[in-house]
Amino acid sequence: MSRDTLTIIDNRTGQEYEIPIERDTIRGSELNKIKASPDGPGLRTFDVAIANTATCESRITYLDGEGGVLRYRGYPIEELAEQSSFLEVAYLLVKGHLPSASHFDMWQHNIKMHTLVHENVKHFIDGFRYDAHPMGILIGTVGALSTFYPDAKNIDDEESRRVQTRRLIAKIPTIAALAFRHSRGLSYVPPDNDLSYPGNFLSMLFKMTELKYRPDPVLERALDVLFILHADHEQNCSTTTARVVGSAHADPYSVVSAAAAALSGPRHGGASEDVVRMLHECGSVDKVPDLIKSVKAGERRLMGFGHRVYKNYDPRARIIKKIAYEVFEVTGKNPAIDVALELERIALEDDYFVERKLYPNVDFYSGTIYEAMGFQMEMFPVLFAIGRTAGWVAQWAEMLANQERIARPRQVYLGEDLRHYVPLGKREDRSEQETEITGPY
Repeated sequence: MSRDTLTIIDNRTGQEYEIPIERDTIRGSELNKIKASPDGPGLRTFDVAIANTATCESRITYLDGEGGVLRYRGYPIEELAEQSSFLEVAYLLVKGHLPSASHFDMWQHNIKMHTLVHENVKHFIDGFRYDAHPMGILIGTVGALSTFYPDAKNIDDEESRRVQTRRLIAKIPTIAALAFRHSRGLSYVPPDNDLSYPGNFLSMLFKMTELKYRPDPVLERALDVLFILHADHEQNCSTTTARVVGSAHADPYSVVSAAAAALSGPRHGGASEDVVRMLHECGSVDKVPDLIKSVKAGERRLMGFGHRVYKNYDPRARIIKKIAYEVFEVTGKNPAIDVALELERIALEDDYFVERKLYPNVDFYSGTIYEAMGFQMEMFPVLFAIGRTAGWVAQWAEMLANQERIARPRQVYLGEDLRHYVPLGKREDRSEQETEITGPY
């Protein structure tokens, strides 16, 4: 008997099954062979929130939650954040390797060729209310881009996929800046392709009457690193959404719009908003013990601590913590950082948090940086989406290259058994108890 197998004995039948183990996984389809009767349904796994199920094979991002390790295409996130740029990392994610100097020059040129958006896109954004959430504007506008580029539906055409990838990486910052300016009632600023990727974004955000916007190099670099840290993170909620929608062979703009919608939720990309709100509610260092007490009592959650995957210190959080101080040298210190540091100090020493492996995650410090740079909280998930777009399009392209089938999970049905239709006039009123159980629908 092979050692790389799992032996299962079905106690209902006494039947023994030997299932191959490959890379510490078993194929779910193998369980279909396990049946209580020859004509019965095969066994399935019940895995709520896909918490312990590998849904694809990928060569893009390696994540070791227990060890606190994150690598893009094999490169440690720490090295990339210190030495690389976001556009170089985007090249790495999309193409699988770091570029040569000449290839990188061409890549940058190809991205900058697509930073402009059609004038009608601006009119589209003008249709949103002045107080529309910037993430809602981004989601709607990116989805609408498929109507501007009908060639995007040619997903089997490799060159078309390349063009859409460049367009998305180039245009997402432009749309994000348009959403920001719209929320402030400011005129739109066209891209300046003489600037770097983050420098151009800062120009589109903050340029006023000056002839040439000159971004502060510290803030420019900080934003570049934040984009790198957010560029990909294995099969998270939004990336899984991208692959699921992409498996239906939807166009890439619909794919990225759907992924951004998933990212907008407070359990995902919206988490940094909740962190900053918590820090502001706490207000000062002397009130931190009361906040910790309420967390332990189960009255509230400690936002920015803990992670679905990491059971160690999130490596991105260490990098962001360092960047925060560099940013504050330029912008002035964000008072919320003192509260954040005291929360971290207590949480890393308190047995309650240590036993639960609750360490700071990427959202804990990013919000304080964004706020110091002049972003309202509603922009935080939009900034997240700019960096993550590179990962989404890389995962989408890999999914197509692997020729993955359309996603179709199964369910455990708990509803009614067979019932027969009763004419409306012959139905009895439901009892009050039944209404409470089944709800108003």
